[in-house]
Amino acid sequence: MTVAAICCSHSPLMLGFYEPSDKHAEFSVRASFARLADWVSALDPELVVVFGPDHYNGFFYELMPPFCLGIRAEASSDWDIQPGPLQVPEALAVACLEHVRAADVDLAASWKMTVDHGTTIPLNYLAGALDRYPVLPIVVNCVAPPLPSFRRCRALGQAVGSFLAKTGKRVLILGSGGLSHDPPTPRLAELPPGDAHLLIERRRPTRNEYDQRQARVVRMTQAMLVGQGPCLPPDPDWDLAVLDHLRDKDLAWFDGLQDKEVWRLGGHGGGEVRCWVAAAAAMAACGDYQPTVECYQTIPEWLTGMGLMRFESIRGEAS
Repeated sequence: MTVAAICCSHSPLMLGFYEPSDKHAEFSVRASFARLADWVSALDPELVVVFGPDHYNGFFYELMPPFCLGIRAEASSDWDIQPGPLQVPEALAVACLEHVRAADVDLAASWKMTVDHGTTIPLNYLAGALDRYPVLPIVVNCVAPPLPSFRRCRALGQAVGSFLAKTGKRVLILGSGGLSHDPPTPRLAELPPGDAHLLIERRRPTRNEYDQRQARVVRMTQAMLVGQGPCLPPDPDWDLAVLDHLRDKDLAWFDGLQDKEVWRLGGHGGGEVRCWVAAAAAMAACGDYQPTVECYQTIPEWLTGMGLMRFESIRGEAS
């Protein structure tokens, strides 16, 4: 088999909602996405596995698993992204589920999963479309405490990777989220009692609710840019530390990360690096590999430290 991986930041503001003042930084990020998309096209994967977060579009506190695999899945229309079904190979998804659970990782399953921009941005930007390739979507809870530990996210990735190593397929693994960013995602503990149901009751947000959310993020980004809270600006020191440990294959370093420290340094969205850890661990389980930082730029207008990494099997084949 051939295995490869890409970890990438995502920012819905990059979808035409906010223009960066640093055009060189924007060009660097967009060019890196385009270059990696060409690399994916040349790989022509037979299977794509996405580790991605959700932002209260598909999962709510009514039932909030730490990890969930979509046996059947469709995309939401958050941030005006075109919705539609993902091409999930159901028998393979069930086999993956059984393998991971046999490896003592309690992976939940959904036969009616909704994925949001945390999954759809990398699929659109790197794979070319939501349904171009067969895909196994795995949602990692990165926003709704209690969160899975980074250690368990690494274990999840290892278990998924050991399954992929047995498929004999050309596989692309995607890790989506981070790096440092502090979006105004609502937090249950801070909501007025009358609004708590918005994060608890499972439902599809209306178009008006999507629009209100998006406008709020833009307003909070504008406030952050002039030094007004509550959102923290991206932190390049945090980002480069994360990239360095991934480049050094030092995945065990992440095991010691605690949420309060991650939130202080990388913002409340910094915990999405869990998806990078899972993807890198899955890659490592498939054999030795070479990680490369393709791009890093701090783009405050996108509320995110934008990073992209590529992981290639050293011999081109998994061991």
